[in-house]
Amino acid sequence: MRIKAVISYDGSRFDGFQIQKHTTNTVMHHLYNALHRVGIESKIVGSGRTDKGVHATAQVIHFDLPSYWSDLERLQTRLNNTLHPYIHIKRVVSAPNDFHARYSAKRRAYRYLLKKSKPSVFENAYVHYVSNLDIETIKKNISLFEGQHDFAYFMKTGSDTKSSLRRIFKTALYEKDDLYVLYFEGDGFLRAQIRLIMDALIKLGKGELKPEQIIDQLACKERYTSTLAPPNGLYLCKIIY
Repeated sequence: MRIKAVISYDGSRFDGFQIQKHTTNTVMHHLYNALHRVGIESKIVGSGRTDKGVHATAQVIHFDLPSYWSDLERLQTRLNNTLHPYIHIKRVVSAPNDFHARYSAKRRAYRYLLKKSKPSVFENAYVHYVSNLDIETIKKNISLFEGQHDFAYFMKTGSDTKSSLRRIFKTALYEKDDLYVLYFEGDGFLRAQIRLIMDALIKLGKGELKPEQIIDQLACKERYTSTLAPPNGLYLCKIIY
């Protein structure tokens, strides 16, 4: 039986989502350990990777279930009881046999959280703070990233991808309590793409970049910024199938 599971995790506790050679402290490594402990030996596929420090509130994975596991509610409880405490399985459902967590996804969405005031030491891993930001300028220009673009100048160098063309369907900036929330929904995202976009928007809000420069960088005419915004404010928040 093909299983679709929705999971959340605190990215500050792990070295990223994917299995890596140099560390066992990845989300997927802990997921494999949990499956093994309940007698399930199956390949796990995620909707996409998240880097070290990046969080997820709705990452989606799939794996295949042996026939003797039929009680999915019990399976979810058993897995959560054995998983790393900073990984939580929110939902487990059966899926069609051809369901693929990555390739069946039509859209993905991320949120980036900016704190309005300096965060406490307990918040530092979960929000980003920048003083003296012109939020209205960011709000006015965030939509520059909507549409289909060649994001070659907004991806991490060395990325293994056949094409850097991506479409962002929706962007938004809104306030929630003591936070500014920046939302991005697209057909897919390149490695570190959102963090590079966020760095450009932050520089725009600090008066270090102009909208015209962002437009030129989107057109791959000139690279004005190539630094990454910190991972701690970034959340994978929705996968749409």
